[in-house]
Amino acid sequence: MFDRVWTHANLATMDGPAEAPLGVIEDGAIAARDGRIAWVGRRAELPAPAAEVVDCEGGWLLPGLIDCHTHLVFSGNRAAEFEQRLAGATYEQIARAGGGIFSTVRATRDAGEEALFAAARPRLQGLMAEGVTTVEIKSGYGLTLDSELAMLRVARRLGDALPVEVVTTLLAAHAVPPDFPGGADGFARHVAEDIIPAAAGLADAVDAFCESIAFSPNQTALVFEAARRAGLPVKLHADQLSDLGGAALAARFGALSADHLEHASPAGLRAMAEAGSVAVLLPGATFMLRETRHPDIAAMRAAGLRMAVSTDLNPGSSPARSLLLMLNMACTLFRLTVPEALLGVTRHAVAALGLSDRGVLRPGLRCDLAGFRVGRPAELCYWLGGNPCFLRVVAGVPS
Repeated sequence: MFDRVWTHANLATMDGPAEAPLGVIEDGAIAARDGRIAWVGRRAELPAPAAEVVDCEGGWLLPGLIDCHTHLVFSGNRAAEFEQRLAGATYEQIARAGGGIFSTVRATRDAGEEALFAAARPRLQGLMAEGVTTVEIKSGYGLTLDSELAMLRVARRLGDALPVEVVTTLLAAHAVPPDFPGGADGFARHVAEDIIPAAAGLADAVDAFCESIAFSPNQTALVFEAARRAGLPVKLHADQLSDLGGAALAARFGALSADHLEHASPAGLRAMAEAGSVAVLLPGATFMLRETRHPDIAAMRAAGLRMAVSTDLNPGSSPARSLLLMLNMACTLFRLTVPEALLGVTRHAVAALGLSDRGVLRPGLRCDLAGFRVGRPAELCYWLGGNPCFLRVVAGVPS
């Protein structure tokens, strides 16, 4: 007997062939046992009874959505700076006045873990309400050993307190503290020699910001080599503002993903595809910063590169609190197709986190589901605003 069956549902399994990747099953059903998917198919072929039957009344069921790139643990916000930019202030002027990322760093350092948890919890709950069942949370607004570890502890605590899977990423190599002795070289060594070893029990992966305003490829490689010694996979903020070869660097280290990629070269994208890395697209940042340079989607398709879509939820460049809105932006700004966008928050987003037990509706995998009152899956990419999510299941348990 099954523990629970969801029936009278249309399924987008995200497990179909290349010509029909949504893997649609109309008038279908899903059965769960012990937190895993036990059966998927047409309702008329359901093979066994269940302790509980849930009538989805014709709604659509997808794998639980995955937000694979967020910075949602932080203190304060930068709405005042947003207002200043609209009035004509430049980023440099704001930074010289003490704003920019370091204003968030100061606020985050000053906040205790209780305050960080209290601020982050509603942000995470907003994502969950849209059907998100797995979320990645980065550190990176502490830039000291103690504050980076505090951010990771808060992220872990969020996953313990709420019915959602939290994957943690150490992003200590996010920016160079202006008062750190030795500049970028010195701070990269500090991250490699001190912070990564201390964070190994709290972080699931290591990230870095490889850019002219942050860390060079050589400095990033130093950080990644330390991650490798610690047994941690890597991810990379790559080629967002210029082509420093970040995509190729990510490929060289077998990175789970390289994210942003607005300036990545076709050669770098091909190297990523060959290495099995995932391209994580962040349209919220492109929109918020009013960037005119977009990721080369045609080159990604030509390379066979898997593309994920995420919020990049952060207080500066992407204060995006809706993954469903990012689906629309990925389609309208970057010209992804509906299947590409939906794969980007399910099957490919899972790969960007190095997970293999979810992201598609297939027997044997974890039973994470998101249900939506829509007439067809394209509506998830079509509507601007509104939340059609009516069902959320984590490891077989409705939440």
